[in-house]
Amino acid sequence: MALYDADIARLDGTPLDLHELQDKAVLVVNVASKCGLTPQYEGLERLQGRYAEQGFTVLGVPCNQFMGQEPGSAEEIQTFCSTTYGVSFPMTEKVEVNGDERHPLYEQLTATPDAAGEAGDIQWNFEKFLVAPGGEVVARFRPTVEPEADEVVAAIEAALPA
Repeated sequence: MALYDADIARLDGTPLDLHELQDKAVLVVNVASKCGLTPQYEGLERLQGRYAEQGFTVLGVPCNQFMGQEPGSAEEIQTFCSTTYGVSFPMTEKVEVNGDERHPLYEQLTATPDAAGEAGDIQWNFEKFLVAPGGEVVARFRPTVEPEADEVVAAIEAALPA
């Protein structure tokens, strides 16, 4: 199955056709509102603002699998993200990223190794995957890597469509 064929809904419940993103560089991030890493939303939003017109987007994927740190309803998550961090990038429905109920999107993403060569389960909230235009997962950044870290920015700039 191609990455863009995974069925997923937007946070508001309407279908999100991932094919709409196939010509963009996309940073897919499992997010949470009540995590010590939640301030990473600020960096993610700055990346969105900096590169959106060059064919880039962040895709936020809420997940409540890590100590229940995303307990809210879709409406609560949307309100929190927009009022607290001014999030303008697309957000999906809340999904599971690990385990038997792992969303098909994450079935594919977790096969990608990080810089240390380790693939597999998501470690925590705010793990980041960079998908190049066309659907190749070109980088994986663990949760503690800040969105605007040099290695993330360099990877994004290298993946932007020509």
